[in-house]
Formats: sequence, C-alpha cells, structure tokens
Amino acid sequence: MKKPTATGKEPNVVDPEAWAHARAELLAAEKAATRAQDAVAAQRRRLPMVRFRSDYAFVTPRGTVSLLDLFGENSQLLLYQFMDTGPKHICPGCTWFTDGIPANGLARLAQAGASWATVSDMPLEQMQRVWEHQHWMHIPFASSRGTTFSADCGAGGNFLLSVFLRNADSVYRTYTTTRRGVDRLVFANSMRDLLPYGRQEEWEDSPPGYPQHPTWWVQDLPHPHDTNDA
Repeated sequence: MKKPTATGKEPNVVDPEAWAHARAELLAAEKAATRAQDAVAAQRRRLPMVRFRSDYAFVTPRGTVSLLDLFGENSQLLLYQFMDTGPKHICPGCTWFTDGIPANGLARLAQAGASWATVSDMPLEQMQRVWEHQHWMHIPFASSRGTTFSADCGAGGNFLLSVFLRNADSVYRTYTTTRRGVDRLVFANSMRDLLPYGRQEEWEDSPPGYPQHPTWWVQDLPHPHDTNDA
C-alpha cells in the first residue's frame, strides 16, 4: 500500500476560546460514548455461553493440536480466524490486524489468564511462509485446513474473532465479533482516529477536500526466497 499524502484542505483555524468551546462539545460526546461502551462491556460480561467441540485436529509447526491445546495453561482463549484468500495472496485486512498485535500483548493477556491463537484454513506451509515474512513468529498459529472448524464457527470464509472459556476438558464459546467489531481493536486504527485527517480512508465522513484513499489493497504472497525482506 502506498503511503497517503496528507495534503489538501486543513481544519479551520480559530482563536483559543473558540477551540476550547469546540473541544468541550466533543468531550461531552466522547464521555457519552465511553459510558455507552462501558454499558456494552457490562452486557458482554453477562452473555451466556455455548458448548463447543474441542477435538479439531489443527496442524502447527510443533505437530497436531486440538482446540483444547490452544489454551495452554490458561482458561480463556482469544482466537482469530485469518482469511484464506488462495495460494497467491494474503488477506490485507487480516494482515493489518495481525500487524497490530503488540510485541508484549500476548504476555499481558496471559496475566489475565488468556491465551491467543491465530487459525486459518490456509495450508500450514503457506501460513509459516507468511508468518516468517511478516515477522509474526511470536504469534501462535495453526492451520484448520481439512476441518469443519471455520464452518462450525460460522466464519463463512471471512475473518472472525472468537472468545472461548475452558472448564476442565470442556470448551465453551462466549463471544464472537467481526468486521467493525474487529476493526476497533487495531491499535493503529484507534490512533489514526485521533489524527486531524483520521484514517484517510474513503468510507470516513470527512470534510470535503480532506485526503482519502481506498481502505484495502491486494497483497501478494511473499516468494519463498524473500522471507528475510523487511
């Protein structure tokens, strides 16, 4: 993706008093949104759960594992399903999302008793090639190719974030989200939303003349000999 050029119309210039007034109005809206998000989070914590199969045979660089194995020593699991877009391309949105997982993020999750895994219907060899090229080897991954896991989750060939809870040898699904629900979790997206030009994506409601560009792009699968490229 080409770096967008932040040129074009700029925000209006006003005196400090006018800016403080406009900022106060926005702050009131931000606080209302925060309270609404807190209420949604409280409702999410009260969501019932459903029992889920745990005997899927996922393939990893370490061998075959089950859904239960992905929990490791933790009782909670965040599982992201990375889209399989064919042998020659990788999903740009999933790439953007995975790039946004912070280096210390998984350790912080572990402190809350949660593990992370990324699963895809891509063949393991393809996943390993992508993971090495993107420098994601700190992120656990597994191939669900040949299983019904994606269909059972209702992913429908798309990306999906699911949350699972383990009780002894039983696994339950407690939450799922996709599309904008996943979008809001990306660090770079949240930070760009604070910038004067926002994300500079064409779907955004920005003033006329602000720089904007298409959201996604096609990303070719790296060649096996290019795995050391930055």
